[in-house]
Amino acid sequence: MKSLRMQCMAEQTDYGTAGQTGLTVTLLDKMWEPLRQAMSDRLIPGASAAVLYKGERLRYAGGLAVDIPSETTEATLETLYDCASLTKVSVTLPLVLILLDQGKLKLEDPVSSYLPEFHRADKSMITLRHLLSHTSGFVASYDFHTQPWTPQEILDFLAKEPLAYEPGTLCIYSDVGFILLGEIIPRLFGMPLDQAAKKHLFDPLGMKDSGFRPSPGERPRIAATEYSMATQAYWHGIVHDENARAMGGVSGHAGLFATAADLLEYARMWLASANVRPSAAHKPCLLSPPAAVRAITKQTPLLPEVNRGLGWVLKGDTADVSGRFFSQQAFGHTGFTGTSLYLDPLQELAVVLLTNRVHYGREQSVTQLRTDFHDAVAAAIQASSL
Repeated sequence: MKSLRMQCMAEQTDYGTAGQTGLTVTLLDKMWEPLRQAMSDRLIPGASAAVLYKGERLRYAGGLAVDIPSETTEATLETLYDCASLTKVSVTLPLVLILLDQGKLKLEDPVSSYLPEFHRADKSMITLRHLLSHTSGFVASYDFHTQPWTPQEILDFLAKEPLAYEPGTLCIYSDVGFILLGEIIPRLFGMPLDQAAKKHLFDPLGMKDSGFRPSPGERPRIAATEYSMATQAYWHGIVHDENARAMGGVSGHAGLFATAADLLEYARMWLASANVRPSAAHKPCLLSPPAAVRAITKQTPLLPEVNRGLGWVLKGDTADVSGRFFSQQAFGHTGFTGTSLYLDPLQELAVVLLTNRVHYGREQSVTQLRTDFHDAVAAAIQASSL
């Protein structure tokens, strides 16, 4: 007998005018097969995905957004997901680049120019570029959530904490750099991070469903994440990341909730900002081409085994999950909750995958699912051109 979850595996698709790209319904259907298999294997309860190809939007949703004994809710094209670390590249990075375009900062500026707490001998060499490329000297993270610290106390702690390595000599993926950027951005825009994101990103791009700290009224649209032993309930509409939660739900490293469609509009902006193809160039270009290109250019030249841009993971890095068929120009990022955003300018392609893989426990790995999904999308596109 099928479980209630399996009985509820309804699907939604929206292909628009995809036929103009040569993609048949059969090829489109094959794109989502890795997601169906992952749901069947109970790796994920459900997913909402979106693909942008040659300017055409393709969308899919299947499975469940909530799968608990007392509640089952289907995942839909409009389901909001906790984006986790996609916040880094979908909020914090573009806001920094907008400030760069406005001349309000430079990548080589020392962090201490904006955070006086860092006027210390061991911190004076850390630049904004180091924070963005995960080469700042900080470890991956610290425990702020079990401490009753204010944001200022967190800054004071980070200013005093010894670095793990000399900035620029290693690459250790770290939330800390983006937490600090999330404190710098409001000082330069003159408004809180979430307000700056709404004014300078979400509203101009039409990302109407994106934001921090969703209201209780939006809860029915939100995918639940992980079960909490402390609260004896699932995190549902409250950010999953502990440190972001301790910071009030708004941070430079996590806290964004969004739909796949909204993130696809954000991806469209990146293709347009880089002036890659005419078909992508009809959306607002919030970033100058030089700023966009710099962000997707290797920022770790002294570390040959590392391929990091500003925020973005570039093709060939150890964290790259773009798969076998994305070009060498591909770049992207993932989020701990089971989210990812990948772009391939050469193929005029962007792929959003939103899942709540921690719903069944954080030991669930979706690394292979991400690469399999990207491969399935790219394979369908290649087949459409034969």
